[in-house]
Amino acid sequence: MSSFNEMIKNITPQIYLSLKTAVEIGKWSDGGKLTPEQKELSLQAMIAWEIQNLPEDQHTGYMGTQECASKAEPVPNLLFKSDAIH
Repeated sequence: MSSFNEMIKNITPQIYLSLKTAVEIGKWSDGGKLTPEQKELSLQAMIAWEIQNLPEDQHTGYMGTQECASKAEPVPNLLFKSDAIH
């Protein structure tokens, strides 16, 4: 393989899941520990594969649309009724 992009094209869903598991637990499936370089390259490969193959809401680190907290709906207080005597 001559480039990173070619390598990404050859990643199957099974390989992606193996990389994801390895990055999450810091070990290969045989129990060997990932080096920092392996972890970095595996994470880069995962992210590049996700961009090409998964919807955005399934990408690593996806947090959805974010709004200012002041615009959010108030969270009801389930512990106390509003008519409680203080």
